[in-house]
Amino acid sequence: MTDSSAGYRADTRRDLQKAPIGSLRTLWPFVRKYRGLFIAWLFALAASSAATLSMPLAFKKMIDQGFAQSAGGGGSSAIDQAFLILFLVAIALALATALRFYLVSLLGEKVVADLRETLYSHVIALDAGFHDRTRSGELVSRLTADAELLRSVVGSSMSVALRSSVTVIGSLGMLFYTSPRLAAYALVGIPLAVLPIIVGGRKLQKISRSTQDRIADANTLASETLGAVRTVQAHAREPYEQGRFSESLRIAVKTARKRITAQALVTATAITLVFGAITLVLWSGAHDVVAGRLSGGTLGQFVLYALIGGGSIGALAEVWNDLQRAAGGMGRISELLNETNAVQAPAQPTSLPRPLRGEIVFDRIAFHYPQRVDLPALQNFSLRVNPGETVALVGPSGAGKSTVFSILLRFHDPQSGAVRVDGIDVRDTDPADLRESIALVPQQPTIFATTARDNIRYGRLGASDEEVDQAVRAAHAEDFIRALPEGLSTELGERGARLSGGQQQRIAIARALLKDAPILLLDEATSALDAQSERAVQQALETLMEGRTTLVIAHRLATVLKADRIVVMDRGSIVAEGTHAQLLAEGGLYAELAKLQFLD
Repeated sequence: MTDSSAGYRADTRRDLQKAPIGSLRTLWPFVRKYRGLFIAWLFALAASSAATLSMPLAFKKMIDQGFAQSAGGGGSSAIDQAFLILFLVAIALALATALRFYLVSLLGEKVVADLRETLYSHVIALDAGFHDRTRSGELVSRLTADAELLRSVVGSSMSVALRSSVTVIGSLGMLFYTSPRLAAYALVGIPLAVLPIIVGGRKLQKISRSTQDRIADANTLASETLGAVRTVQAHAREPYEQGRFSESLRIAVKTARKRITAQALVTATAITLVFGAITLVLWSGAHDVVAGRLSGGTLGQFVLYALIGGGSIGALAEVWNDLQRAAGGMGRISELLNETNAVQAPAQPTSLPRPLRGEIVFDRIAFHYPQRVDLPALQNFSLRVNPGETVALVGPSGAGKSTVFSILLRFHDPQSGAVRVDGIDVRDTDPADLRESIALVPQQPTIFATTARDNIRYGRLGASDEEVDQAVRAAHAEDFIRALPEGLSTELGERGARLSGGQQQRIAIARALLKDAPILLLDEATSALDAQSERAVQQALETLMEGRTTLVIAHRLATVLKADRIVVMDRGSIVAEGTHAQLLAEGGLYAELAKLQFLD
């Protein structure tokens, strides 16, 4: 994360301590990046506002001079000139408004794109603990629905707010210039219009935040069920899930109805009060025209300025409501940007040696997950893995085997103890540098919705096509990939839907082969496969393990028998270690596991 991003998060933290609407100030760093576009928009805004405020003057000239001179025998040239001026003002207004719309809309698109990019970059780099406790659907909602609210603020509401503010001030000044007495009467209505905006605004902001939360709930539910659609269909639970989603949407609509009602009431009240005051003022002005104290053109000018000012106040009422909604969305985004990464790279990280020998030492590790403080995942865990050695971790579920991998990969840092790779504490290294030295083949590999070639090249993005082909052959994946409709260029579908479990495993193995890391982690890579698939995957794994330091979480006999050493774990600790034969002879937990899982 850059220094500017760190400064931005600090600014966000201060803004969250202020009034809720103040959270929108955190958009300024993103707007400031496009200073030229912002200044050009301000000039266009000034031009369109000037043209708007010039319309009543042209209208007055048309009535008092054009009509009067034509009626007095001056011919039609005066009225033609008056209408020409009015038309030219209208053209200037149209051009300035179009330019203002273009500039502010483009600014909104750029700002929201940068905001999404910053938010995504920040969230994807947060530690595993954050992602364990946060629903992915909620994160997607903040990236989409909340960011979309901010697009309307920057691309529309901000422009309307500033334009309306300028127009209100300008029209108010022109009202006093036109008729100070009538303007003083009109001024009474302004506080009456502002009062409901202020009172209703705070309530609206709370309701808007609740609305966004309910939308996030619905998005999360949809993301979860669509991601597990085969499980849903296998259990014939489509009606059940439809009911859950419908209920979630019903709650979201119910909450949104409260927001819409509040927004409608605020807007209606403000407009009624403003235009009610204008009507009373015009009634008084009409009597002045009849009495000869005002000309018809002057009253018309006053009417237009009053309408422009009143309409702008009504627009401000609506914009204020939009800003309150957006403040709720920005508050949710700010909360994410304020999340700190529990796994940090040191200011001056120590580089791992090249080439890496692959020695791994776990030294008296104690670790518990934040969600389970009272239940240690690892306790007094010490293990040395020599360069090039294959060590199998076995034990019952919950013994801490997967946690060993997470600690080594620095997904989490232990509460005490240290992990060293080639003698260097992993906390002194850059996590990215450490992870580039480790290849992982998980039990359930991640297959992205792209081509087979891109999935394999994920192991090393700069690999050539020839290197990808070599990895495919080494992973014993050539036959089934060649059978795909477009070979390596075939789209594999979401989560590898076009592949079997064994084929997905071999894609993951090819990815690890292409990465060519000196340390290899195998997380039960064959536990869910049939015998034929297991044989093919096992052959690929043997190729992958050659010359690498390998840690294996295994339940299958083939992998355990070929390990240099077997480490038996239970409740976060090592209870025995040795070869398969030694551990069988000793009896105990391994012998029980072998009897249940291996010997049959």
